[in-house]
Amino acid sequence: MPNIGAVLKQEIARLSRREIRSEVHATRKASAQYRRHIAALRRQVAALERQLATLSRRVQKAPTNSQPEAGTKFRFVAKGLRSQRARLGLSADEYAKLVGVSAQSIYNWEHGHATPRPAQVAAIARLRSIGKREARAQLGSAPAKAKRAPRRRRR
Repeated sequence: MPNIGAVLKQEIARLSRREIRSEVHATRKASAQYRRHIAALRRQVAALERQLATLSRRVQKAPTNSQPEAGTKFRFVAKGLRSQRARLGLSADEYAKLVGVSAQSIYNWEHGHATPRPAQVAAIARLRSIGKREARAQLGSAPAKAKRAPRRRRR
């Protein structure tokens, strides 16, 4: 016959293991949920950091104001001058009046035969921020509207 003390000891150990298993199971489940939540938060933080980096790069690239500052260096590209003049819908003579040079200078700059001086490049840069209407207003001439000839009445 088995010893009652040994049987009692075995039964207590079995019940203890069962209770511990149920408690540990709940703790493991909660721990897994916490780990998933932490991983999701890390992904969210990483996405926000990438977004912040992108926005900060955009802010650094964006001009602080529309008017160029004195002492700021500007690049001159002949193709850019040509496209800017076309965007404004101006002739070389009209564009030259806005910049304060001759029409021949505009032609030479557009075709790469010459490059403008720094003061002229700054004047060209100032014109980047204006539209067609403002350019016409600065020239002091509104676009000419085609007038129709008066109709004759038939008798």
